[in-house]
Amino acid sequence: MMIDIYSIRNVLIVLCLIAAAGGLRGATAGTIDRAAADRPPNVVLILADDLGYGDLACYGAKDMKTPHIDALVAAGMRFDRFYANCPVCSPTRASILTGRYPDLVGVPGVIRTDPSDNWGKLTRSAVLLPAVLKKKGYESAIIGKWHLGLKSPDTPLDRGFDVFQGFLGDMMDDYFTHRRHNINYMRDRDREIDPEGHATDLFTQWAVSYVREKRASDRPFFLYLAYNAPHVPLQPVEARLKRVLEREPGIDPKRARLAAQIEHLDEGVGNVIAALKETGAYQNTLVIFTSDNGGQASAGASTGGLRGSKENVYEGGIRVPCCVAWPGKIAPGSRTERSALSMDLFSTVCAIVGIEPGGEVDGESLLPTLLGQSLAESKRDLFWTRREGNDAYMGKTIWAIRRGEWKLLQNTPTAPFELYNLKDDPFERNNLASKERAVYRELAKALRDRIRRGGAVPWQ
Repeated sequence: MMIDIYSIRNVLIVLCLIAAAGGLRGATAGTIDRAAADRPPNVVLILADDLGYGDLACYGAKDMKTPHIDALVAAGMRFDRFYANCPVCSPTRASILTGRYPDLVGVPGVIRTDPSDNWGKLTRSAVLLPAVLKKKGYESAIIGKWHLGLKSPDTPLDRGFDVFQGFLGDMMDDYFTHRRHNINYMRDRDREIDPEGHATDLFTQWAVSYVREKRASDRPFFLYLAYNAPHVPLQPVEARLKRVLEREPGIDPKRARLAAQIEHLDEGVGNVIAALKETGAYQNTLVIFTSDNGGQASAGASTGGLRGSKENVYEGGIRVPCCVAWPGKIAPGSRTERSALSMDLFSTVCAIVGIEPGGEVDGESLLPTLLGQSLAESKRDLFWTRREGNDAYMGKTIWAIRRGEWKLLQNTPTAPFELYNLKDDPFERNNLASKERAVYRELAKALRDRIRRGGAVPWQ
């Protein structure tokens, strides 16, 4: 006899919610759409590019107006200790889509358009989330920035996506012409296109159109919406910049441009959520919002007081905003201090839709936390690495390991390792490397073992 695993999972989810929330807090139980629950939820994963931990109003920014993302955070669970898998772009994107540490799938550093400055190649054996979701009949679309390869066999369509509208490259030199080093990397599926308009508007429009097209479909969909914003260059629409300058007298001009760019992103997120509601899909859609790494300090980003910024393995370079909303399942306004990594999103989505990943996965499912279950902090070690090729790195890597509240890191290849206790010292001001030698040695050994493991995976 065939057993419908997904139906069993639905029953377990409801039982968990009742146990954790006292009967779903009364009226909430009645909001579950039983017809929608008969099929897996749609999944919309929205990824910002270089959004700092302190660059949303709901995360403490006083000079930002981000009502749409704030509303999404309020509609679900906010993560206070969510980490990108890397302080730069490509590795985190690889982790999101594979559920693996990035160096273990061949992406220890940034995949660039310049072969002489390229520090990763996604392994052919890596299984991406769209391929796994196909087991449940999902159609998968990526709209926006890919950044994991420029040509076959490393394009989105080669790696399991059914739909691709967006940008293959690492960054745009201009949000309006969409070029990188005077090369056009904008594509519609595998066709080069040259659309007019600001990239943030284009990606939003394409995402809204995709959601509307799915109205009549019987298949669940996975939409990976990866914005370029607010990554440099700071090219906000002038009308938005004017509003920020008028609203925030005395604001630093660079910060004002960044604020206008983030508020543009916020409006785009709002339009996509509105399209989900307009089409009736929202009630059965899991929506995830996060960033690929911390904000860029030289662009005026805020890390909310955390040390460091993009490119650093200090907290400001890797801790990012994150929320997950799922109507009728995740309690609105909920919040967690559980530490989680970008790669955990892969395992979480698989658990929610009722699929076994099938291959090796490093991430953990966050589903129990999302359902309000009180769990002890995971005992796993967390690792970060970044390989780079500029004059400061010369092809070397930096590393960090976190075990409980202890964090050992090397922030540049020539710097000594530093040791911090994040519970007592969340801003990483008191280096304990010379005082806590036993802790230092334990973490150093674990990190050496991890470095050996990553070194076995080709990345060129």
